[in-house]
Amino acid sequence: MAFACKQQDLAVPTFQSDGLTLAFDVAGDGKPVLCIHGFASSGKVNWIDTGWVETLVGAGYRAITLDNRGHGRSDKPYDPDRYYPQDMARDAVALLDHLGIERAAVLGYSMGARISAFMAYEYEQRVACAIFGGMGMNLINGLSDGNDIISGLLAPDLAGLTHPTARQFRIFADHTGADRQALAACMETSRQPMARADVRRINVPVLVAVGEADEMAGPPGPLAELLPEGEAFVIPKRDHMRATGDKAFKTAALEFLSRTFPE
Repeated sequence: MAFACKQQDLAVPTFQSDGLTLAFDVAGDGKPVLCIHGFASSGKVNWIDTGWVETLVGAGYRAITLDNRGHGRSDKPYDPDRYYPQDMARDAVALLDHLGIERAAVLGYSMGARISAFMAYEYEQRVACAIFGGMGMNLINGLSDGNDIISGLLAPDLAGLTHPTARQFRIFADHTGADRQALAACMETSRQPMARADVRRINVPVLVAVGEADEMAGPPGPLAELLPEGEAFVIPKRDHMRATGDKAFKTAALEFLSRTFPE
């Protein structure tokens, strides 16, 4: 089985899941919030660099950031069959097991929100509440330009790469030094849609937060209406990439956590 595995820094905490070594970080001492990052990102880029960890810790929570398989400091399989959202949801549960945590709030963005949805559906007893950032009705409808993103990741360079979303992700991957072959494999299967009937069976409180100008996520309102305990929040004036660390998003998330997962 081909995959890239770097020598782990001894200071980086890791755990084992599905034969892979995955990296994580923990900050704070309060009730746990598991933060699951988006495609081509990492725990650091998605949650630490955007101020989310500082915000959560400042509000009295314990912020747990995971580098998903194929990303950050974690192992990076090149087999698309290793990247279904159910597999990565199982990784998230394995991290909770590793840390001895029975239940946590789950905060996911984009691909991380899809993983969070599968986690809340399949492991309801482990999820106190969930926040689906950057993921609206495309949780069900799927991602229409995934093949373009794969082509962009595997292209020899940016020259001739005109598809806007593919170009955006290629530039982001190059900027973060990501393994583009692993990301291409991840994009093949991690975008698996969730069945509408399964969405209706997610029986935990969920905040669906999507940027007002986000063209990748799909609208938040219809998804929230399908969820038994769903509520929608539109992040003002933000697109998919710029909504991640938005102040209004953080404020809405903290207010939601205070009601559904109080300190």
